[in-house]
Amino acid sequence: MTFSAGVKEELCRSKVSKKCCAVAECYGVLLFCNSWTSREVRIVTESDAFARRLPLLFRKAFHMDFDKRPAAGETGKRVFAITQESKLMSLERCYGYEPGQTVSRTLNFPVVEENCCRVSFCRGAFLAGGAVTDPEKDYHMEWVTTHRAVSRAFPVLLREMDFSAKQATRKGNFVTYVKHSETLEELLTALGAGVAAMEVMNAKLEKDIRNGVNRRVNCDAANLDKVVQAAQEQLAAIARLEERGLLSTLPDKLQETAELRREFPECTLTELAAQCTPPISKSCLNHRLRKLMALANEEA
Repeated sequence: MTFSAGVKEELCRSKVSKKCCAVAECYGVLLFCNSWTSREVRIVTESDAFARRLPLLFRKAFHMDFDKRPAAGETGKRVFAITQESKLMSLERCYGYEPGQTVSRTLNFPVVEENCCRVSFCRGAFLAGGAVTDPEKDYHMEWVTTHRAVSRAFPVLLREMDFSAKQATRKGNFVTYVKHSETLEELLTALGAGVAAMEVMNAKLEKDIRNGVNRRVNCDAANLDKVVQAAQEQLAAIARLEERGLLSTLPDKLQETAELRREFPECTLTELAAQCTPPISKSCLNHRLRKLMALANEEA
């Protein structure tokens, strides 16, 4: 099961206790389903949970049955349809449209005036025309409708619920979407998918931990590269001094430092300083190595 399918299944476990909320959720379904015209309502879904919820939802809201329903045990894409003229007119009157004369649907805000109805509307809209990306991959939740006016009004409704959304078009459809993980978490929680919201939070936490580890690894690798490069330059300087017979003429401390660097080329300055007799500080060892390199460069 995909993450999006899991979210829809969790949302379908939300009980609709008030008729106004059932009417609002049906409104979201109708405006974001495959088709709602004066001739037909057509809802297509692959969600088992939504397919079970739809008949109960419309019966509670309107005491209405679908004229076409999937056969018992049918899987895959299931089609629900309302074609009887009296039922279609009843739906249009309920939502404030002129029966038989509506060409383009709009969002009738008085239907979703109460906060509980707004949540129910958004839930129905998502169940019918929504999707959410697996948070392991990306943070993206969207609603798709065929009605331009609805797509313009829907972000306004979300803003009234303190959620910010953006809009886009895709293959002639109109998309409302959110991208921020915090907004996604809060939206899922508000709609009734608290478990899915926790998965988003966990995914974000894991990403933050992985990114932190990667940054530390990259930093360590960069530091190691610097150590290796510096050691190679120091070894080259020591080799030049030895070629010119100057290494044996240097003070004992510098000779000791040169021998230790050749014996332990992979060691950091701190590790190399601990090998001196007696042990010295990192800054002291660094001073000696700089002196060796300066002498080699002078001779060059």
